[in-house]
Amino acid sequence: QVHLVESGGGSVQPGGSLRLSCAASGRWFSIGAMGWYRQAPGNERELVARITYGGSTNYADSVQGRFTISRDNAKNTVYLQMNSLRPEDTAVYTCNVFGRRVGGIEVFDSWGQGTQVTVSS
Repeated sequence: QVHLVESGGGSVQPGGSLRLSCAASGRWFSIGAMGWYRQAPGNERELVARITYGGSTNYADSVQGRFTISRDNAKNTVYLQMNSLRPEDTAVYTCNVFGRRVGGIEVFDSWGQGTQVTVSS
């Protein structure tokens, strides 16, 4: 089974930057689209950014222009560069596949523990 490990989170002041990494153990990683997700207490998990195998990207409106998703297929790793961080970006950030469906239902791999991002002054 696929194993996903997120890292790079921490505590930062508004306007600061962080770079998150997501390492995957499976060779499937290089042939599928991936996404970064986040969830704050009391909120649903939301998609932050996604990237295809070929490198095409999309972002949530709330992070457009501030975050950049990238991937290194040879290393089975996806990155999220976060700049101009705001308090509302505070959440646990996780990575997973994006857009995989079975019988019309989206199917994820098992979720990792994620990495905590806290933005406060």
